[in-house]
Amino acid sequence: MFLENPVNGNNQFGWIEVICGSMFSGKTEELIRRLKRAQFAKQKIEIFKPLIDKRFDENLVTSHDANQILSTAVPAATNISVLANDCQVVGIDEAQFFDNDIVEICNDLANSGIRVIVAGLDMDYKGNPFGPMPALMATAEYVTKVHAICTRTGNLAHYSYRKSGQKNLVVLGEKENYEPLSRSAFNKANEKKRNN
Repeated sequence: MFLENPVNGNNQFGWIEVICGSMFSGKTEELIRRLKRAQFAKQKIEIFKPLIDKRFDENLVTSHDANQILSTAVPAATNISVLANDCQVVGIDEAQFFDNDIVEICNDLANSGIRVIVAGLDMDYKGNPFGPMPALMATAEYVTKVHAICTRTGNLAHYSYRKSGQKNLVVLGEKENYEPLSRSAFNKANEKKRNN
């Protein structure tokens, strides 16, 4: 569970919050909620997403239920540190699509006194840890794992099952490409796919 960090003006450092889970689990929704609270408190915020993510809009981070916040799409993680000047809060969506530099950049931002909120898939479509997310979770002060509901069993889901046979690691898509599954449903679906 996430707890708000108390502020000690004498020795203020930033921190990293990671929001992770499967597709359709509410990661981006939670990221937007936290960022809008910071905006309401008149804190200076910047939001970033990878340039590759153009599913909804180039200039907006958008959740599956159409909640949105203005963002900047960047081609690489290194752009974030340059553009995050004078911020109090930095939000980063779809962090799994960035290279491993994102870990050092998030830590540098936090060390300079910035609250960094990162959202991303913790596992890829095969059920393996995804990109820089494990290292971000290891170095974060706060980790929130959110779950979707399995479309086949109704249990908690934390796997993003790819319906198609595409083998590329990164395949952007929505409900037509992916469904959230529980462990048992994910294993059964993969077994069925292997046997066809």
